[in-house]
Amino acid sequence: MGNSWFQFKQFRVEQAGSAMKVCTDACIQGAWTAASLQSRPPSRVLDIGTGTGLLSLMLAQVTPAIIDAVELDTAAAAQAIANFAGSPWNTRLHGLQSDIRTFSSPETYDFIITNPPFFQNDLRGPDARRTAAMHTATLGYADLLDAIARLLSPGGSFSILLPYAEFRIFQELAKAQGHSLRALLDIQQSPAHAPFRSVGIFGKGDAQPAETLVIHDEHRQYTPAFSALLQPFYLYL
Repeated sequence: MGNSWFQFKQFRVEQAGSAMKVCTDACIQGAWTAASLQSRPPSRVLDIGTGTGLLSLMLAQVTPAIIDAVELDTAAAAQAIANFAGSPWNTRLHGLQSDIRTFSSPETYDFIITNPPFFQNDLRGPDARRTAAMHTATLGYADLLDAIARLLSPGGSFSILLPYAEFRIFQELAKAQGHSLRALLDIQQSPAHAPFRSVGIFGKGDAQPAETLVIHDEHRQYTPAFSALLQPFYLYL
């Protein structure tokens, strides 16, 4: 049985209370997004569907932002709040149990990050909490884009992680609402695998060339690019 926690260099993520555990692709989203923000750090960030609080903690490590993290599931929200309280940035991290479809804020956010439910049409498993976390049963892409339109500051940006094919569907929906894809990272497990996840940053500004990150080389070792990206966070890099 694996640990009920995941230790990073500057913080620990307890995850027994969350249906979705720490995973490599979410860590990549957090690290890549954090790196993109270092030249122009945001002042207020919203994390939609925070789960364990992982993405908020990663952004808090490298930006001075005030971060509000919203989670629908009661147990996961309590877990995120506890993880925030135990972190070095507890005064800047605020966990909130709420439905993003009805969530309101007196101020908008200049950056939003989300690792939303992934799959629109796949078969659903018997674990209701994991199904809600993995599938768009509780938050469809239209609902997510409505929340972003309502809560993002004019000129703000957002980061999203989705499966490779699902990302292209979301990209078209986002484009129809006026969101431009500014940066794209496609993720491969190894050189022999096709991309399986995509991280995109949507917002104002010139589009950057698309990137590809390969996690493992042909010997199942982390690639230099992966190690460099995660080095500020992973304990053993």
